[in-house]
Amino acid sequence: MSDLEKQFAEAQARIKPVTVPTETMLELYALYKQASAGDVSGDRPGMLDVRGRAKYDAWAKKQGLSKDAAMQAYIALVDRVGPKR
Repeated sequence: MSDLEKQFAEAQARIKPVTVPTETMLELYALYKQASAGDVSGDRPGMLDVRGRAKYDAWAKKQGLSKDAAMQAYIALVDRVGPKR
């Protein structure tokens, strides 16, 4: 496991118990998915699946972002809004 991957895992553990605004949670979700799964895939959820559609759209905005860049952005966001180390 690389140093970046360790920091990414630590950031996930730090933010998990914290309540953050919906926009921040969507940003964290999108960065996590981009770092772990790459570009968004599959069909966009239908209009009645509001939550699924918001998550899909947030992730789709990260298309093309590299795994390392997504991890770094995730860590930086957790450092900004989460508990201090």
